[in-house]
Amino acid sequence: MTSVEILAVGRLKKSPAFDMFEHYRKQLKWSFKLHEIESKYKDPKTVNDDENIRLMGLIDPRAFVIVLDERGNGLKSIDFAKTVKNLQNSGESYIQFVIGGADGLNDVVRDRANLLLSFGQQTWPHMLVRIMLIEQIYRAQQILAGHPYHRE
Repeated sequence: MTSVEILAVGRLKKSPAFDMFEHYRKQLKWSFKLHEIESKYKDPKTVNDDENIRLMGLIDPRAFVIVLDERGNGLKSIDFAKTVKNLQNSGESYIQFVIGGADGLNDVVRDRANLLLSFGQQTWPHMLVRIMLIEQIYRAQQILAGHPYHRE
C-alpha cells in the first residue's frame, strides 16, 4: 500500500478550503499524513530560512520526495498516476510531497527532491496548492484502481 505525506508550510484553518481538503483526505484509501509547520519568526528572510530548515528536518531519507515548484514538470493527471504506479512497481511505497510557503523553497530543498512537480507557471496560494495536490493524489488512486472518477 502506498503511504503519502504532505509536508506543508502554514496551517489550514477551519474554512471552505479546509472542508475541501478534508473531503479528499477522507476518501483516500492510501495511508496519509499531513505535517504542517509555521515559523515563529517575523523577518521574511528569517521566516523563509526557518521554513526550509524545518521542512528538511521532516524529510525522511527513505521517502521518494516530490517537491511542488513552478520550475518542475507539469504532468497530466494520467501521467502523474503512471508515475505513482511506476514508483509502486519499483518498490517505492513511501512518498513525501513538499509545499513551501509564500516565499517558496530554497535550493537545498529542491535539490533533495526526486521529482520537481509543477501545477503550471502561475503562482498559486500555498493553501490552494494543498487542495489541488490532495485532489490529484486522490485522482491517481482512483485512476490506478480503474475507477471512472477520471475522464479524459
